[in-house]
Amino acid sequence: MTWEVVVGIETHAQLQTKSKIFSGASTAFGAPPNTQASAVDIALPGVLPVLNARAVELAIRFGLAVGGTISPRSIFARKNYFYPDLPKGYQISQFELPVVQGGSITIQAGGEEKKIRLTRAHLEEDAGKSLHEDYHGMSGIDLNRAGTPLLEIVSEPDLRGAAEAVAYAKQLHALVRWIEVCDGNMQEGSFRCDANVSVRRVGEARLGTRCEIKNLNSFRFLERAIEYEARRQIALLEDGGTVAQQTRLYDPQRDETRALRSKEDAQDYRYFPDPDLLPLVISGEQIERVRATMPELPSARCERFVSELALPGTVAAVLTSDRDLSEYFEQATRGATPDVVRQTAHWIAGTTSAKLNERAIGIAQAPVSATQLRTLMERIADGTISGKIAKEVDDAMWAGEGDADAVIDKRGLRQISDAGALEKIVDEVLASNPKQVEDYRSGKDKAFNSLVGQAMKATRGKANPAQLNEILRRKLAR
Repeated sequence: MTWEVVVGIETHAQLQTKSKIFSGASTAFGAPPNTQASAVDIALPGVLPVLNARAVELAIRFGLAVGGTISPRSIFARKNYFYPDLPKGYQISQFELPVVQGGSITIQAGGEEKKIRLTRAHLEEDAGKSLHEDYHGMSGIDLNRAGTPLLEIVSEPDLRGAAEAVAYAKQLHALVRWIEVCDGNMQEGSFRCDANVSVRRVGEARLGTRCEIKNLNSFRFLERAIEYEARRQIALLEDGGTVAQQTRLYDPQRDETRALRSKEDAQDYRYFPDPDLLPLVISGEQIERVRATMPELPSARCERFVSELALPGTVAAVLTSDRDLSEYFEQATRGATPDVVRQTAHWIAGTTSAKLNERAIGIAQAPVSATQLRTLMERIADGTISGKIAKEVDDAMWAGEGDADAVIDKRGLRQISDAGALEKIVDEVLASNPKQVEDYRSGKDKAFNSLVGQAMKATRGKANPAQLNEILRRKLAR
């Protein structure tokens, strides 16, 4: 408890462009190795880079979404280092003048909102990929990714521990998908995080020596890597040692980080302006054109759901955690009564979300459409079925048995609302359970629930609950 874990995250988000940042080669995933590497990507002599205008628009889009400053003039630089999958011997990136400066991401931490400051977001090209598993004693080089457009998003060291780091990464992941800057596919490498981890004594102002854990492509690995690295550094310091500034890799098989190389500083890369690229100039008119295409942001939509629809903040947060889920909810409730809207919101945030998580799918892959869910919610509202029976109907719909009305009719699930039929059932239950009747009349309220259960069992759960309760209380009062 005497140590504080400090984390900053560098995120590489692959921009959703059809072609690369400085060439016309395709960015489509899954092509055979080296079939999407143009002369520019493999750095043949005499070729020149040409900036992809769509990549710039997406960078502006992100800057607007996080409340950052869009630089009217930014510069591309050469980041010099040698690695086999870097054909030019340098990476085109941005250093002193990035396209986006500042901004923030708001997360939930300890039940409260916490604003995580962003340092910058800059455009750069991706490197290729080294393939070590497929060649015995050798490595293969696939240059299909070389030149793929990236937006590197750098946070300030405002995160405290693994849980906050994961909350930040998830919030950022949801945002770039929401504004359609990045598809967020972590399995394909479209969204990768590097975690800068250091520890310090609680109360100290000076940051400890940081280690960077590279290329974490799942939230689970991000959390486990930070937790392990923090324990490693604390153990070193408590034993009287020192933490060496390093770049490290996380090994999920062993659940540990290991040293890759000593951590470079900016001067080691010998940054200098790329002479082949002019400064990037962005006008106010261009920013406003991009602003006009922006969707309603998740934070604004969440506030609208709370203020206009009277939804609890926790429910609104779930509904706005994913743009597809949010639009599914709005489609399912368009024109509905306030009660149906709130019932649908709770259903999607609870039952539907649980099913999506169990199947590890998005709402776009769900077998129940927004229109079908709307019908189900209306059948609860009009008394055709109870909320309990609705879960059975929903399960059947997810299993492909048809829409709500078809399932209700096929299974004979319509709610019993006939007063005469319910009174007859209640009379039979009261006659069969004299002990519970006596207990209730002597002040034991729990006996009432037992009698309700017996009546619901007799109707196979199809009795109108409110009507059944009213009849039961009336008869017990005699």
